[in-house]
Amino acid sequence: MEIIELGALAEDFTADPYPVYAKLRGAGPVHRVRTPQGQEVWLVVGHSEARAALADPRLSKSPATVGGTMLDEQVVGSSLLVLDPPDHTRLRRLVAREFTGRRVEALRPRVQSITDGLLDAMAGGGGRRADLVDGLAFPLPITVICELLGVPAADRDAFRAWTTEIVAPSGEESEYAAVHALSGYLDELIEDKRCSGPADDLLSGLLRTRAEDGDALSATELRAMAYLLLIAGHETTVNLIGNGMRALLSHPEQLAALRADPGLLDGAVEEMLRYDGPVETGTVRFAREPVPCGDAVIPAGASVLVGIAAGDRDPARFSEPDRFDIRRDTSGHLAFGHGLHYCLGAPLARLEGRIAVRALLDRFPDLALDPAAGPPDWLPGLLIRGVRRLPVTW
Repeated sequence: MEIIELGALAEDFTADPYPVYAKLRGAGPVHRVRTPQGQEVWLVVGHSEARAALADPRLSKSPATVGGTMLDEQVVGSSLLVLDPPDHTRLRRLVAREFTGRRVEALRPRVQSITDGLLDAMAGGGGRRADLVDGLAFPLPITVICELLGVPAADRDAFRAWTTEIVAPSGEESEYAAVHALSGYLDELIEDKRCSGPADDLLSGLLRTRAEDGDALSATELRAMAYLLLIAGHETTVNLIGNGMRALLSHPEQLAALRADPGLLDGAVEEMLRYDGPVETGTVRFAREPVPCGDAVIPAGASVLVGIAAGDRDPARFSEPDRFDIRRDTSGHLAFGHGLHYCLGAPLARLEGRIAVRALLDRFPDLALDPAAGPPDWLPGLLIRGVRRLPVTW
């Protein structure tokens, strides 16, 4: 199968990859491609095939399958993202003992309070315009995840720089520096918590947690888990809010429908996730053996990207998939993944997204995209889909 140059298929693939995915899907559910960043992978673009791939044990999450390691794995340690059963099963079970639905639901009043405070600051900032990323989409989830893990408020700006560089690298050296900086910080934070005695935050809970057989997280496992939770726990929610509000404000009839009927809120957030969600492709998988997909066979040893965004625009699963419709049945969307690696933080992301969208519409009845803003500045890469700024007016 020939290698398809993704970057050559559209003038600005990063800004709008969906026509490219549609063209690829029309020719088959999986293709051998070279990403705009130069990586050669097999890209799955069909919904049913993507869903199957996400749960296929023949597609390993561990780079060791092909004799390699990832940068963050080398520096930080192996997190849930790069482990297969039984290691993945063991770690996820230990984390799930502390990162519970009850703990997430208990955050609701605090999430509302943080949101209200951020919107107060936006409204009182002078003028009637703001950057929604700086004003709400970034500070809300980073405050929530840092409070959840017990990270001091003074360190959160540093986290923004590190995590943005890690999920959307601007270069190898800067990515390397960000991973090392965050890893070193987490070592110090964990040691502080180990020495300071009992506390109610999640990181302290993970330090104490024990399975029935006495199993516990090692120091390296704890660092890797904190690293994953900090990045996945806020970076995706930043872009759920940013992409979601951009979609809503770009579709006045859907915005009017949601304003008229707040009962549509939960469905609106799910459609935001399906239509232009924060994760464009899953993290890389590695074929343990030849894996049939459509009319093709992914060879053993190949790197595979599962197209979350592509699958969620598949007309075989969603009627008129390029139409943003908050009343749509979105069941089966892939924004949080599927199978063993389904997003552990999905309940928290949904909670934050729903509170943020509802509060924005309540506070700013005439909220709109800033017509003087110019074209969006999209994050690079195929992992996280989102904009660096989202100027709005009211």
